[in-house]
Amino acid sequence: MSPGQNIDIEKLPGQPGDRVEFDNVLLLQDNDSVTVGQPNVKGAKIIAEILQQTKDKKLIVFKYKNKTRYRRKQGHRQPITQLSIKQILTK
Repeated sequence: MSPGQNIDIEKLPGQPGDRVEFDNVLLLQDNDSVTVGQPNVKGAKIIAEILQQTKDKKLIVFKYKNKTRYRRKQGHRQPITQLSIKQILTK
């Protein structure tokens, strides 16, 4: 991730325009240096803004049993949150 990048994650509470902070950063890369947390990188924080609350593309769930005429087709759309990364803060 880098500032200005848009990402989709599982639904978070909030409205479009709200700011979200993530302080459980597991790995941090800055050009050639990589910092791996033990379990988290201390002092690292990601600040993002919610762009919209929407649903992901449809997945088809199809159940079938051989020789018994059993067929079930169902669709599923997972609710997601689209975020825009604003800042990546370190110590």
